[in-house]
Amino acid sequence: MQVVFTSMTSRCLPNILNLSAHFQHHSLPRIFTQHGHTKEELTPPYKNQLVKKWGPSGSIAKGSPDWELMPDIDKISADNECPIIHKNTYDAFINTNLAEVLKKREIQRVVVCGVMTDCCCDTTARSAFDRGFETWLVDDACGTANKKQHEAGLNGFGYAFGEVLQTEEVLKRLQ
Repeated sequence: MQVVFTSMTSRCLPNILNLSAHFQHHSLPRIFTQHGHTKEELTPPYKNQLVKKWGPSGSIAKGSPDWELMPDIDKISADNECPIIHKNTYDAFINTNLAEVLKKREIQRVVVCGVMTDCCCDTTARSAFDRGFETWLVDDACGTANKKQHEAGLNGFGYAFGEVLQTEEVLKRLQ
């Protein structure tokens, strides 16, 4: 998660750190994403749909202070075994090598957490499901702007795509 999203992480960050520690302890793969836009994408004419929607001032510029990973996330992602997928849209599979990374590691289940529940997390989780991965979206390890948006993202995903679980349930199932 990036500095720009710090205000959305008070509830989810401890659970993300707990999940990450569990994955590391059990040698389960951890993959992180980092959202950002190049100078070209932030310059008219805008070709990126997110930049068109939010404008350059509402978009995250690569290399900016807002683009940096939060210190706790930066620390746990520093392990060379934890790739960081750089993305420029909500779906971490679009314009990235995420699908190849998952297939190379023979991953069959994707556990999604982070921010924003109803944008990046939900969209990436749906995309993982559509690509044939069993997909879990972790309610208390996701955050967003408000409760209504959080619940909307979880409800839509849980209805048609995969399971919405709490951190403790994920940990129990992965024992």
